[in-house]
Amino acid sequence: MDLHFTDTLRIPMKIKVINPNTTLTMTEKIGAAARGCASPGTEIVTVSPAQGPRSIETQYDEAVAVIGVLDEIAAGDAAGFDGYVIACFGDPGLPAAREMARAPVVGIAEAAMHAASFISDGFTIISMPSHALPGMERLVHAYDMGRKCRRIRMLDMPVLDLEEDASASYRLILAECRKALEVDHSDCVLLGCAGMSDVAAKLTRVIGAPAIDGVAAAVKMVEALVSLGLGARGRGAPRGS
Repeated sequence: MDLHFTDTLRIPMKIKVINPNTTLTMTEKIGAAARGCASPGTEIVTVSPAQGPRSIETQYDEAVAVIGVLDEIAAGDAAGFDGYVIACFGDPGLPAAREMARAPVVGIAEAAMHAASFISDGFTIISMPSHALPGMERLVHAYDMGRKCRRIRMLDMPVLDLEEDASASYRLILAECRKALEVDHSDCVLLGCAGMSDVAAKLTRVIGAPAIDGVAAAVKMVEALVSLGLGARGRGAPRGS
């Protein structure tokens, strides 16, 4: 019997969430965010590559991280995962991952920007560190979101400060969120690092506007794609079964 859409929603699925860096405390934080938004019946497995940068702050870091991401995709395909999330706001390796994967792959920057475009006329991205701005600008243009992105606000702090000095980091992020609403006149903010996923709900309450966590947005988009029966593009090089 053919399954209808309402039937596919009840099919359990297994999603692999890949933190492209090797900082395990961040991987645990990402996993908590992913499990917190996943539907009943969705199994979340969160991993970091065996080798790679401790944090991703430059184009070089992204390039180094890509092989680890693709290795995790290959291992996930062999294990029968139904979908993947690349949990870094640079979406490292996303086109290559889609080329090789047998299941949907969604990056958290891509997911957050699209989610924001559904609910707002304009958004602000808050990310770090300051020297990563050109890469963030390239990503906004690559996703054709220049008309929606009102500003990119970069914190002058390293990514790992989110793990090592969480309270001070939160105050800096909150201050930029308020500027996004008051100065940029944005309707929502995008938290431009997977390491901010644990403060998304709190920020939303405090600022009175959506603070979008790309990890949660990407998990829900993968669930939707799987439920709709929409798999990978299938344009990659042939692979053995």
